[in-house]
Amino acid sequence: MILVVGSTGIVGGIVTRKLCVMKRAVTALVRDPKSAKASALKDAGAKLAVGDLKDRESIQRALAGVETVICTASATLSRREGDSIETVDRKGNQDLIRAARTAKVPRFVYVSYSRNMADDFPLGVAKREGERMLESSGLDYVILLPSCFIDVWTTPPVGFDVAGGKVRIYGSGDAKISYITVEDVASAVVAALDNPKAGRRAIPIGGPMAVSQRELVGLFEKAAGKKIQIEQMAEDEIQTARAGTSDPLMSTFLGLFAALARGDEIPSSWASLLNVRPTSAADWVKRTFPR
Repeated sequence: MILVVGSTGIVGGIVTRKLCVMKRAVTALVRDPKSAKASALKDAGAKLAVGDLKDRESIQRALAGVETVICTASATLSRREGDSIETVDRKGNQDLIRAARTAKVPRFVYVSYSRNMADDFPLGVAKREGERMLESSGLDYVILLPSCFIDVWTTPPVGFDVAGGKVRIYGSGDAKISYITVEDVASAVVAALDNPKAGRRAIPIGGPMAVSQRELVGLFEKAAGKKIQIEQMAEDEIQTARAGTSDPLMSTFLGLFAALARGDEIPSSWASLLNVRPTSAADWVKRTFPR
């Protein structure tokens, strides 16, 4: 049995549905089994287990009979009352690793993010602590380290509003980034489950060709058939904003903005290791904005 923690999130949901299509025995950890997302996973063929990363006993119950844990959980993009980077990404994930170790779960697949990005902001600290704990746990683990999700970093909440004709870039916008699709991250997770070559490794993953933020804007302009206005947030502005906030989530996003400004190029060797054919930024943009 495979347990997906974070099953109602953007990566975990796709992973769960892929496993259902493959007819794998999969349990989705959910907090509300009557929610629309949970119901959709059940309809797809997943078993539901009610639990919460903030509730150790519910995690221990959910791990009964589990052979593989997949953890994609994060409080950065969606949250409920009581959820935070501290309670979910840090303490919750660490409690899950401890519980998996106690239950002697054979394999643990953990989705973190690229180590090229500075980790001195709350999410970075939480994820790196989880990685180190997993690496010293004695479990057979796989840590996936994806670059920037193109599906997330080309949306209005982060200042990338193609439909509105205005986007924000961070830093000069010239540094290259190996943008990767959420779908490809989910494919990498599934591919890592039974791959002996992936065991006890931290694997950086990214798109097949790195592009800069400015080049990405150009791809959208070509696909949308219109000029897009660019505004910039300089690196010193990002650092000033970071120094002026005490909010962990805001600090995290500002830290990620700074990482975006510096760029993140990932070698393509991971694709052959996991037998995944990642989508290029150009192809993803064409698919998103067909003319």
